[in-house]
Amino acid sequence: MRLSPGERTAAAIAAATVLNLPFGTLYAFSVFLKQLEAQLGVGRTETSFVFALATITLTLGMNLAPRLYRAVPPATLALACGACSTGGLLLAAAADGLVQFALGYGVLYALGAGVSFTLGQQGVNQTVRSRSGLANGYIVSLYPLGAMIGAPLFGWVVEAHGLRTLLVALAVTVLCASAISAALLKLAVIRMHDASAPAADRKDAQWPLFLRLSAVFFLAASAGLMVMSQAAGIVQAYGGATGLALGATTFITGAVAAARVGGGWLADHHSVPRVALGAHLWSLAGALALTFWPAPLVALPALAMMGMGYGFVSGLTAAAIAQYWPRNAFGRVASLLYIAWCVAALGLPVLAGWLYDHSGGYGAAVLIAAGINVLGTLVAMGLPCGPLRLRARN
Repeated sequence: MRLSPGERTAAAIAAATVLNLPFGTLYAFSVFLKQLEAQLGVGRTETSFVFALATITLTLGMNLAPRLYRAVPPATLALACGACSTGGLLLAAAADGLVQFALGYGVLYALGAGVSFTLGQQGVNQTVRSRSGLANGYIVSLYPLGAMIGAPLFGWVVEAHGLRTLLVALAVTVLCASAISAALLKLAVIRMHDASAPAADRKDAQWPLFLRLSAVFFLAASAGLMVMSQAAGIVQAYGGATGLALGATTFITGAVAAARVGGGWLADHHSVPRVALGAHLWSLAGALALTFWPAPLVALPALAMMGMGYGFVSGLTAAAIAQYWPRNAFGRVASLLYIAWCVAALGLPVLAGWLYDHSGGYGAAVLIAAGINVLGTLVAMGLPCGPLRLRARN
């Protein structure tokens, strides 16, 4: 069956959705921390190491993807990613020690997730021809959406049936999702490298632009990931009850997902530097509100604003890559840029935890986030206002 261009785009978006929603549960890792520590007999430092390892491996997978999807058909690669991650989850489910769990969850599961994420992005950008910002914003929203859906389900399954059952159920879900995604990718007949598309001259690799865009993304992610990783703890530190703290996690994750879609949509209608500037100022307003009015009912909307600033920039960044670089280069550029996300995840969130351990509060970390947003607004001003004209390479 031959699909129309619009149907091919819809199939590519559906394939990315089905494949990446289950992997978004990586963001819900904190839900089963206590059960994992009890099962393995380890502390919070060891489990934090597993998440840090998963973050690094996820980024490595994103950067490995461009080499793989040029050599392997996308449907086959989706199945391979699913098999890799499924094997990792089953290995983690059977683990009786930290090393086995780290290998299964932190390496194999995260590796398949990383390759899948870039595969989905590249597939969509090879088919979409209009409103690419909205499409890219939606694709990057899938991880927080997966976490928002997965977190309450994870909590229920772990309490009712245990951690091992949860990991096996997630493994089955990932395998089925990869099979469905592979069928959709095959139906869409996606060429991951379009020979008819223009290619940027490697001598004009636009490294200054790439580094500036990476800096804007890194600064937004530093503040946003601090909020996403420790939202419940921050709300409690400002006097919020346990119920408010748990509700804040779901609410903030949903706000970030919506902001990612919004950031892509805004890039279709406004210049990249204007959207980036507004996103950092929005996050800054949240940090300042929490600094001047440190109360639990202020913490929830303020933290949501800080997370949304990161979400806007995340969606915008994917849209900006589609504007600044040819579509064949999207996956390569995006995967390199996600190194900034990895560094951000291991930076301010860790520092915020250390500051909390030594001060008993998050006031200093919130002030640092405010300063980061000020710097982000300054860097954003230097981004180009529209698509660049690239010299075609023969």
